[in-house]
Amino acid sequence: MTVTAAARSQSGPRAGGAGPRARGRDRRALTHLASPVSVLTVSHRGRPHGTTVSTVTAVSREPLLLGACLRAGSSFAELAAAEGRFTVNVLDASQERIARWFADSARPDGDPQFAGLTQGTDPYTGAPLLHGALAHYTCRVFGTPRVGDHDVLLGQVTHTAVHDGDPLLSYAGGLFAGPLRPASAA
Repeated sequence: MTVTAAARSQSGPRAGGAGPRARGRDRRALTHLASPVSVLTVSHRGRPHGTTVSTVTAVSREPLLLGACLRAGSSFAELAAAEGRFTVNVLDASQERIARWFADSARPDGDPQFAGLTQGTDPYTGAPLLHGALAHYTCRVFGTPRVGDHDVLLGQVTHTAVHDGDPLLSYAGGLFAGPLRPASAA
């Protein structure tokens, strides 16, 4: 059975809308995209900086590229672009406090924001590696295009480290932790 464009436009959910009510609905729908929470870290001129992101995704397997969406004009995107490299720390289910810390714009700058949270520095990026993270991705900046109201930080992965554990997930505007279980094969 083939559905024509005309039939699609007359039924089912519609993207976008004209007014504030439609924009609010659309934004709320975006919160239903579950994603692992990560903290991006960079060291620019020897000064470390981190930020929490809930949107890191694989963009390409060859070359291996990750993409992270940051608000337009993000200081992190500017620092990473200037430095040419950054690190992705994928958070473990037990790291909600760390996710909230790096999302707080009132946290201190530089080394104090990482006090007691690191297991060393990434040898390539010089950026802090967060202790207990599920994975670390070392990235060379591949690009920073502005897409809509976000800067997309693209990183070519040069090194990975993976650890066991369960992820911290962002879903429906909240953070969720706990063991993942496979969907039943019904």
